[in-house]
Amino acid sequence: MSLLQINGLRLVAGEQTLIHDMDLSINDGEWMTVIGESGSGKTLTGLSIGRLLPNGVRHTAGQILFNGQSLSELPEKQLNRLRGKEIAYVFQDYTGVFSPFLPIGKQLDETLRVHYTWGSQERKERIVQALNDVSLPAKRVIVSYPFQLSGGQLQRVSIATAMLLEPKLLIADEPTSALDWVTGTEILDLLIRLKEKTGCSILFITHDLKLARRCADQIVIMREGRILESGGAEAVLTQATHPYTQKLLAAELMLSYAEPVIRTKRGELS
Repeated sequence: MSLLQINGLRLVAGEQTLIHDMDLSINDGEWMTVIGESGSGKTLTGLSIGRLLPNGVRHTAGQILFNGQSLSELPEKQLNRLRGKEIAYVFQDYTGVFSPFLPIGKQLDETLRVHYTWGSQERKERIVQALNDVSLPAKRVIVSYPFQLSGGQLQRVSIATAMLLEPKLLIADEPTSALDWVTGTEILDLLIRLKEKTGCSILFITHDLKLARRCADQIVIMREGRILESGGAEAVLTQATHPYTQKLLAAELMLSYAEPVIRTKRGELS
């Protein structure tokens, strides 16, 4: 049985259909990458799973099943318990995850207190472990405020927050887009290691085919609220059948040829 099953999902805003009858399935321990340009509906797809849709966007048809349970019909109180503990998010806007008025350790502690009845020492040990897992100096980060950390460090903390409760599904929405190339690569490597360690499934949302090459088991190509192509990563990347996917692959190839020249002009290569 699939960990996550989306059947006939339709999302609308006013008279406009944003997601057209989507079908999607993620198995235990699988990494699925959803690729699409801005406005393709990939982010809305991720938000719909946790019922986090923006105001004005409505789920009008279809069913979302998690471990065979319908999330669409789950009471809000039960869904709140599920979010974080079973389904966690890492967003592109990592700064919006944290309150600027509380130390990082205090904010992570609050997350644990919501879901567990552990004592303070047990919670602290779990927080230290989570920060160590994302290669951060736990002792310093726990007492730091968000503004005292770099963008890359904050994104690592947001991943630690998401993994704190050891969720079965991690939804990562453009988690590297706001970072420089080197830091973004480190974040992707971190997600790969965490998946290997915990065995969680990952729904990775991006516009970058290059990222999909490194980690995806399954790839979904979206445009204008529709899935144009989906399947095993190797098949999609080497035997694409839809003209749009073929166009993306051709553009990626051209960019790969241009990158050494671009870096040389920036003085990064001699």
